[in-house]
Amino acid sequence: MLTLADARRIAAAAETEALRNEWRVVIAVVDDGGHLLYLQRSHDTQFGSVETAICKARAAVAFQRPTKASEDAVLSGRLIHLALPGVIPAEGGVPLARDGHVIGGLGISGVRSFQDGQIAQAGADAISQN
Repeated sequence: MLTLADARRIAAAAETEALRNEWRVVIAVVDDGGHLLYLQRSHDTQFGSVETAICKARAAVAFQRPTKASEDAVLSGRLIHLALPGVIPAEGGVPLARDGHVIGGLGISGVRSFQDGQIAQAGADAISQN
């Protein structure tokens, strides 16, 4: 089970990576059902990134893989990914796992896709430091 304390720790690790690079982002953490548990938005990040970060986190849980997998599939011509419900074909969403089970998802939005992914990975790494 993903707790609020876990979500805060994950978000703090993601925020540290974002701040280290001077990137303004939205950080969203959802539970294993895709329900929003924690949201954080840099004061000057575009508000369009709020829903995008949440959708990335939900997609990571729903498909139990990073959203980069769908981005890569679309870029390689597998356009069927665009028709799948809830798919966000942009890096920045990662599943959060403990003991081999997906317990939630983390979504980042606000900078370039690969930068969102870098921040998301930093946040996801915090779950294993429990």
